[in-house]
Amino acid sequence: MSAAAGTITSGPIRFARFAFPPNRLGYCGPGDGGELAHYTRGHEDPGLHEIAAEFEGAYPYLQLLAGSNRRGDPLDADVVEAYWIGNELLDHVPLHDFGTSIDERFRRRMGSSWRHVDESIPAGLANHAYHVLRVMPWAGLIRAGIVDEPLRIVDRCRISWAEVVEGAGDDRILVRRTPLVWSGSRLVYGEPLVEAVDSPIPVATGDVVAVHWDWICERLDARQLAWLRHVTDRQLRELHAG
Repeated sequence: MSAAAGTITSGPIRFARFAFPPNRLGYCGPGDGGELAHYTRGHEDPGLHEIAAEFEGAYPYLQLLAGSNRRGDPLDADVVEAYWIGNELLDHVPLHDFGTSIDERFRRRMGSSWRHVDESIPAGLANHAYHVLRVMPWAGLIRAGIVDEPLRIVDRCRISWAEVVEGAGDDRILVRRTPLVWSGSRLVYGEPLVEAVDSPIPVATGDVVAVHWDWICERLDARQLAWLRHVTDRQLRELHAG
C-alpha cells in the first residue's frame, strides 16, 4: 500500500470527494456536481461549507457526530471519516440522540414504511452504510422482489473497498472490487470484479481505496479498511436478522 494511504488534506475536501459522485448523478445535494467538482482536486474555501450544509441526507449525521463527540465543526476530518468510512466516533453517539434524529427526519416522510426504519434504530450507526441499507428504500425493494435497479443503486451507493490494479488512461483506474449480489433471500458479497473508475487523486497499483459510484474517494489504511468492512458487515447482518 502507498505510504500516503489514509491521509487527507482536510475534512471539507474529504467530504467533497465522497459527496461528489452521487451529487453529479443528481441523487443528493444541491446542483449537478459542478460546484463540488473543483473541491475534489483539493481546493477549499467557505463556499464548500455552505454546499455541504445543503446535503439533507449526510449533513445531519455529521452534525450529530460532531455534537456527540464535542467537535465544533461538522466537517471536522474525523467526523467526516466516521460518517463515510467509520471510526470510533460512532461509538460515542447516544442511542437516544441517534433515534431522535432519525425519527425527526424520516418518520413523517416515510409513512407506513417507517416501521422498518424504527426497528433498525437500536443497531444503527450515524454512518453512510446504515443510511443506504436501512433508511433508503432500496434494500426493502430488493427483498420485495424488485431486484435489478435497486441492487445496482445499493451496491454503487454504499462505500466499497477495492484494490487498484492499474491505470487505464485519462484518469480512469482499474480496481478489483467485491460487489453486493442478491442470493434470492439476502444481500451477500459476490465474486470480485475488475472495474474502471475515476479518481481525483493519484493512486498506485496495490493501493486499497474507497469507491463511491465508480469514483475513488480516498486511499485507505488498514484501520480505515477494518472500520469500513465492520460498518458494512454490521448493517448487512442486521438487515437480515429479522
